[in-house]
Amino acid sequence: MQLLLSAHPGGLVVNEIQAELGIPGSTLSHHLDKLRNEGLIDVRRESTFLRYSANTEALQELLQFLYAECCTRNQAVRPQDVAQISI
Repeated sequence: MQLLLSAHPGGLVVNEIQAELGIPGSTLSHHLDKLRNEGLIDVRRESTFLRYSANTEALQELLQFLYAECCTRNQAVRPQDVAQISI
């Protein structure tokens, strides 16, 4: 996710992701499929390539949910600690 966010909004093709992460294609494919199935990344075909990009709307919803659950409802994490991390 961090790599795809750093390439936002254009995204990356599979061989770029694989070269950057240095993991086997089957492992990468597995993880990309899981992220896509959860709606956290988008994929579009460009000729014979697949270009992956972060779905920032879904990530924003996830972050809002996590913040509400862990920082306000049960206070597992102090809100000021989250603000420090994001700087």
